[in-house]
Amino acid sequence: MTAPIPEFPLPRAAGCPFDPPPELLGLHARGPVGRVRIWDGSTPWFVTGHALQRELLSDPRVSADPTNDGYPHVTAGIKARHADARSFITMDDPEHRRLRRMLTSPFAVRRVEALRPTIRRIVDERIDAILDGPRPVDLVAAFALPVPTMVICELLGVPYADHEFFQRSSHVLIHRYSTVEQVLAAQRGLVGYLEDLIARRLTDPAEDILSRMAARHVATGELTSSELASMLLLILVAGHETTANMIALGTLALLGHPEQLAALRTTGDPALVVGATEELLRYLPIVHSARRRVALADIALPDGTTIRAGDGIVLPNDVGNRDPEAFPDAERLDIRRDARHHVAFGFGPHQCLGQPLVRVELQVVYGTLYRRIPTLRLAVESSEVRFKHDGLIYGVHDLPVTW
Repeated sequence: MTAPIPEFPLPRAAGCPFDPPPELLGLHARGPVGRVRIWDGSTPWFVTGHALQRELLSDPRVSADPTNDGYPHVTAGIKARHADARSFITMDDPEHRRLRRMLTSPFAVRRVEALRPTIRRIVDERIDAILDGPRPVDLVAAFALPVPTMVICELLGVPYADHEFFQRSSHVLIHRYSTVEQVLAAQRGLVGYLEDLIARRLTDPAEDILSRMAARHVATGELTSSELASMLLLILVAGHETTANMIALGTLALLGHPEQLAALRTTGDPALVVGATEELLRYLPIVHSARRRVALADIALPDGTTIRAGDGIVLPNDVGNRDPEAFPDAERLDIRRDARHHVAFGFGPHQCLGQPLVRVELQVVYGTLYRRIPTLRLAVESSEVRFKHDGLIYGVHDLPVTW
């Protein structure tokens, strides 16, 4: 009998908050390619194999453009959001490459490494505030969310004083159950906010990405203010949401692995911190919604399956990162594992532009927080931690800790 097509996304198993849903792992066990049913009733291909994901994500016959027929939209709200304002990550080359190059330089490894002292200062200041404050404390509100928000604000040139506004709007954009009207209102509010900042920077520039891009691309007519705002919106939202959840979820995972936490806390080897960061990026399933693509031409796969032109493709990086052919004992957290080939940032031309910044932020956090607060521990039972099952980005709503 043919197995029923499962609905996607699927719930995680109770008591296994760091693992992909067991039904998805079961799909992978049956083979790296299958079908899932999404919110609009369509049944895109579901590709779980690590090697095949990388192959398809770098295949020019596979499109990231959501205006193509057959594209498997994440939600009705995100479908409307894509139609309302295009971003370079939802374009194909050559337009994707042209726009992406405008943002490549600020996120180059050398530029980001130069930010390490600034990031370290921000991390230390937030830890100082925690140590000077009451116990217990919510690590999300006091540390995990402020750190990447301050970093991306300083880098972009967005006033941190406005963080409540753009964090609230970001939450609407990434909430699975936001309505079309709520998503469009949040997006238009953020684009308008950034357009106002662009106008101010054109007359009163500062040393930040927003000012430089406004001068180079808006003042010259290469981009409209709205186009630049749409590009920067992506960086602003992704620049704090994903990293904040990695900080909190990574801390919770390490608290459940005390021997590995102790090794990370006491190490004098920067390479262990770097390796632990890569392993946590592999191990933790931050992205609920998977990467979405659509085939532009027929694609014959090694198992004999043919993805036809116009077929949607869903590529869950959390399952790809648990592929035992790529990562032996994939279900086990091992900070000494070589996990650099994970797909947490995607692969191919659309892989995450900001990954150098995320890596440095997480390295500084994971290499500093547990050393400076060596007795850090949960202030509640682990069963009381509230996970974000309702968002497109996975994490915890709050993380009460003490020391």
